[in-house]
Amino acid sequence: MARKRVIVALSGGVDSAVAALLLGDAGHDVQCLHMTNWEDDGYCDSARDFQDARAVCLALGVPLHRVSFAREYRDQVFAQFLDEHRAGRTPNPDVLCNREIKFGEMRRHAERLGADAIATGHYARLARSGDGTPRLSKAVDSSKDQSYFLHAVRPADFERVLFPLGELAKSEVRAIARRARLPVAAKKDSTGICFIGERPFAEFLAGYVPPSPGPIVDVDGRELGRHPGLAYYTLGQRGGIGLGGTPGAAEAPWYVAAKDTRRNALVIVQGHDHPLLYQDTLAAAGMHWLGAPPRGWDSGAPVRCTAKVRYRQPDQPCTAVPTEDGGIEVSFDQPQRTPTPGQYVVLYGGDACLGGATIERAWNRVGDAAASRDTLRAAV
Repeated sequence: MARKRVIVALSGGVDSAVAALLLGDAGHDVQCLHMTNWEDDGYCDSARDFQDARAVCLALGVPLHRVSFAREYRDQVFAQFLDEHRAGRTPNPDVLCNREIKFGEMRRHAERLGADAIATGHYARLARSGDGTPRLSKAVDSSKDQSYFLHAVRPADFERVLFPLGELAKSEVRAIARRARLPVAAKKDSTGICFIGERPFAEFLAGYVPPSPGPIVDVDGRELGRHPGLAYYTLGQRGGIGLGGTPGAAEAPWYVAAKDTRRNALVIVQGHDHPLLYQDTLAAAGMHWLGAPPRGWDSGAPVRCTAKVRYRQPDQPCTAVPTEDGGIEVSFDQPQRTPTPGQYVVLYGGDACLGGATIERAWNRVGDAAASRDTLRAAV
């Protein structure tokens, strides 16, 4: 491989640190770029992450650049995140963050620094299709594969991207970091919202989306309690419903089955496997293909593939068809647990990530689950 100047997006964690190490060992001119895109407000670890990034670069003997895209993050990612919550939906900001910030703003900044290529610590792989278009594929380590979060990146933005960890298992990455005595070898993986981190979510969201109290009801329409606002809940949620001491609550855990925005009501059911938590069909908007659509798609031909409606879900066999508004309708062979409006359905053909779309609604085609859904409609 020809020597390139590669700018590595260095978060301060072990994955991006090993990505930088591997690229240096391969003979590339490695420089690192650390982004601080959220103000440290007591929960965000941006200051510590920057110090960890500095320590990694000192250990590797490579330059470190620092940049903030806080304004771009708020305008291009966080604003939509809030709008979706206000509408009673559950967004996934990591998908937009990858498209707009990491492979948009950061990539352009790296090019201004003279990068021939950029690299990240994502667990994913890139290959070239017959026409030369970059094609996104799953990582070798299926437990860490992050192609779900990368499905919305514009194909052109993958042109000069490297994913050094795509062929490695997480255990191998940790071992490489230990052997190289990287200062972040034992650092815990980051969790929570992209660049914002892990924090008490309802408390955080309440600072931007004011409470809007309403009733908590069961499928018979009985009011069992009060909720502070639909924005603070997601479908399938168990914890935080707040029905301790409610008659019947000890019989089985309660789960969120629906959010009735018209009545501002939170509809709950008992039991993890309650039929109202499962749907076999969904409609999604704004289908984004990571290459040419499958043959026959433009003429309405159905496509057999697999799909995920959430990260780390096993691939689910399904049939996808186009809709007149540029979206897709996906029919699963088996009902899926709580496909959630605002989240993403991502399509796969084997290991290849085909693209994805934003879930708008879900329902059941036939059978007892459909009858249960009629019960839910009556409740709301």
